[in-house]
Amino acid sequence: MPNILLLGGTMEASAMARRLADRGLAATLSYMGRVERPKPQPIPVRIGGFSGVPGLVQYLTDHRITHVIDATHPFAAQMSSNAVAACTQTQTPLIALTRPAWQPGPGDDWQRVPDMAAAVAALAGPPRRIMLAIGRMHLAEFAAQPQHHYLLRLVDAPTETPPLPHHTVTIDRGPFSAEADQALMRAHAIDLIVAKNAGGTGSVSKLQAARALNLPVLMIDRPHLPQRHETHDPEEVLRFVSP
Repeated sequence: MPNILLLGGTMEASAMARRLADRGLAATLSYMGRVERPKPQPIPVRIGGFSGVPGLVQYLTDHRITHVIDATHPFAAQMSSNAVAACTQTQTPLIALTRPAWQPGPGDDWQRVPDMAAAVAALAGPPRRIMLAIGRMHLAEFAAQPQHHYLLRLVDAPTETPPLPHHTVTIDRGPFSAEADQALMRAHAIDLIVAKNAGGTGSVSKLQAARALNLPVLMIDRPHLPQRHETHDPEEVLRFVSP
């Protein structure tokens, strides 16, 4: 019988956990635990990292994992790369459940940059009011452009003051609506959105709001990952791990 390790931290991972539970498949959901109030899950949960590839290899071996599903965030590049390496070493079948990347459409005004450093560099210039929709991990990098006022939407209140001289924090958890995001952007007089190309539907509302308000978007491309078996289809994942 399968014994599955589901690497998560996303809406897609939670939905996959429910599908695995409904099928009666033995599985454990693992995520980093950066959110203070994680949602209850229908399968056992482990929280924390694996201490790199060696630790993940040890976990796969000790727990006799038969399949790994990588449903981490598209920007969790280190975890996804470690999963490829560990599964290759242990010959454990791996499948990645990914989101289609966002693409600009009619009415969109995007500037694409390859990574976070390029996004910071692109903000050189006069002060602006920027919605920094990138989560909390990379906020310190934007201290290199202190002239702007940054709107930070976070899931949890920060434990330390963000290292940005001019900022406003709003605490909220998605999914969001385009109408609410329009209202948020108007209330804070936002004139630029900085976003990671996370894809999916959970946070696309900020792009819909930007389009409606004719606001430019600085879009950070996804990191490059090692070659692996990827799918956008949860049913394909179930076929992959089912006996």
